[in-house]
Amino acid sequence: MPERVLFVHAHPDDETIATGAAIATLVERGAIVTVLTCTRGERGEIIPSELQHLSGVGLASERERELGDALAALGVTDHLLLGLDGARWEARPPRRYLDSGMQWGANGAQALHPMDPESLSAAELGDVAADIATVIIDREPDVVVSYAADGGYGHPDHVRAHDATRAAAEVVGVPFYVVDSPGSKPGPFRVDAQPVLERKRAALAAHRTQVTLDGDRFSLSSGGPRPIAATETYTRVHPAGASGFHDQSLVSRVSALVVAALLGAFAGATLTAAHQASVAVGPLVIPWGIITAVIVTAAILAGLRIVFETRIVAGCAAIGLLGASALLAIQTSGGSVLVPANPAGYTWTYAPVIIAAVVLSWPRFTRPVPSLKRGNIGASASKGSDLL
Repeated sequence: MPERVLFVHAHPDDETIATGAAIATLVERGAIVTVLTCTRGERGEIIPSELQHLSGVGLASERERELGDALAALGVTDHLLLGLDGARWEARPPRRYLDSGMQWGANGAQALHPMDPESLSAAELGDVAADIATVIIDREPDVVVSYAADGGYGHPDHVRAHDATRAAAEVVGVPFYVVDSPGSKPGPFRVDAQPVLERKRAALAAHRTQVTLDGDRFSLSSGGPRPIAATETYTRVHPAGASGFHDQSLVSRVSALVVAALLGAFAGATLTAAHQASVAVGPLVIPWGIITAVIVTAAILAGLRIVFETRIVAGCAAIGLLGASALLAIQTSGGSVLVPANPAGYTWTYAPVIIAAVVLSWPRFTRPVPSLKRGNIGASASKGSDLL
């Protein structure tokens, strides 16, 4: 099945400026990409003099049209506006989230005062997260992408988009990635923009109220020119208290692999020695040794696969387990003492191999989705990932 990726952005043009290369690359690779836009950018500053008369609803309509052209240039065919059909929590009336706007203060970007009560940043975080969760549940993406915690440069709508998207992704149980903010340490996931540069340039050109394009450089109303990013970098954000295997230090990863291999070897040796055990209950002989051996093998390998969300650790455990079992099963001139040619012996010879193959080939173990309620999502946003 093709990969499914959901990008959540605050305003039209953000999808192109921040993640255009990733979107175009995924589309060209056959992924199903959905872009969710939270507002229509009603408060954006207009660059072309001939469009300076636009404001409010008029500007929103123009930016929606620009967004459609930009998404077409990137190859996106699935687009939603937050608060409308497909992006609104069930049984709630449609809602139009407005652009909050921003102003520069002593500490950087900050919300306008007074704040429009219909703006995205004024909305209850739980409501916004619930609407985003609706899209996640419906589209079933493998990955959700939005901004870093600072919103990239502090715009209140970007920050709200991050907070709400992260809460929704954590509650539903979908991996959440952020595009790295300018000046931050680049994340481990990189997208080369060069192969899709023409797509990204065309998408930038579509946002003519906000962007002036000059070759491989562009300017915004806030200034410029600046180069079109040659590389986009992304970082996975894990729920509070959780951490991915690939995010650990090299020493931690190597230690985990060594421990997994030793655990597998110990289990393989112990279970090989015990797999022939049985107990007689009246006329019935119960082969508890091989039953226990198979169950423990499955529990160890599947458990490591689920806990670490990677095949590497479970693979090392499988190598240790199968290696120890094979070593103890080596036949001598008198045959194998520990693994004789009987039903339990044949089962122990093949069952661990089959279990390892199934566990390691499984595409991804997903955690069950908890009962989703607007209150739960809001609680997750304020308390962390205690729902998972």
